[in-house]
Amino acid sequence: MKTTNRRNLFILVFALLVVMLGFGMVIPVFPFLIDKLGASGSTLGILVATAALTEFLFGPIWGSLSDRVGRKPILMIGVFGFALAMFLFGIANQVWMLIVFRALSGILSSATISTTMAYIGDSTSEKSRGGGMGILGAVGGAGAVIGPGIGGLLAGGSLSTPFFVSALLALLSLLLVALLLPESLSAKARAAPGQKIKLVRFDELWRALTGPIGLLLLIAFLATFGTSHFESIFGLYMLKKLDYGPEQVGGILTLVGAIALIGRGLLTGYVTEHWGEPTVIKASLIVGAVGFILLLLANSYATVLLTTGIFTCSITFLRPSIHSLTSKRTTAGQGASMGLSNSFVSLGRVAGPIVAGLLFDLNSNFPYLAGALILCAVFFMSLIWIKAEQPFSAQPGTIKEKP
Repeated sequence: MKTTNRRNLFILVFALLVVMLGFGMVIPVFPFLIDKLGASGSTLGILVATAALTEFLFGPIWGSLSDRVGRKPILMIGVFGFALAMFLFGIANQVWMLIVFRALSGILSSATISTTMAYIGDSTSEKSRGGGMGILGAVGGAGAVIGPGIGGLLAGGSLSTPFFVSALLALLSLLLVALLLPESLSAKARAAPGQKIKLVRFDELWRALTGPIGLLLLIAFLATFGTSHFESIFGLYMLKKLDYGPEQVGGILTLVGAIALIGRGLLTGYVTEHWGEPTVIKASLIVGAVGFILLLLANSYATVLLTTGIFTCSITFLRPSIHSLTSKRTTAGQGASMGLSNSFVSLGRVAGPIVAGLLFDLNSNFPYLAGALILCAVFFMSLIWIKAEQPFSAQPGTIKEKP
């Protein structure tokens, strides 16, 4: 790889690391900030869902905009938006500010990931593109893993510190992008006809549910809806039940992230090849349901680590297995099918935290009880709808035998 390309890749990697690290750093802080401002679980649920919703709606827009105006300006908007949102979080002293700034963060920083990947696509050969994408994926995962631990430690003195540190790192990243990163998309490509702004089409999502992969899309939504009950209110649950601070919550979430990263990166392929996606999906659902119940029984740091580890091990294989099975059983293009699958996952990430927050305000145990019931329900659905080695037919809800 040429020296210039290495420099560009380093800048992209640093920009993505800063954003993903920042996202991870503030996760263990939000529950305690919410509690400090006198808000409730429903507010935390809305805060988490707001970010998921804005990323879902605006991610495709930024990606298509970068096709028209170039990668660099959109990347700069994303990094600047992230820095601005982090600074505003640091000075927020009312709940409505958190929700508004969270929406702003989702709208602007959603430009970063898609544009970074598009930049790699522009500037690498087909042979080396996979390696570049792999590096970005590894960096993003590493940031999400170590971020909560760093954020929890920084928040020990002041809840605002992780936000200000994230903002400073983002400004440094913005400076590197502005001064050293060249534009990767040629003027000719930007001027090409037919460059349209992509919007989320809810009518297409609805029609997809009646298509060949509709049942798998529904399972993807419900599984994500159920598992998001864990992550969305975990910090607040630990605060109320065991009086944990951001340091303890950050440490637990770092373990969760590490297990997920290792599982997805090293074990998912082996597990699905050995047992097959249908079996892995069913096992993940039932073990995840048990994990929810075990977490309700945990009453010490050691048992919390153990139970969250069990839960994370189970759900780590769930989403990739659903995506993989959808890819195998689709009758449409792979890109369109994966886009639909990711869209239904995103909708689950929006609906789940809202419901979990409302249930938490009724009883702190209810979100995890509900999560267990949802995963059990999806497990029984999968027993009926997902048959090993039998692709979905063109008619929804039916199975046809292989010739």
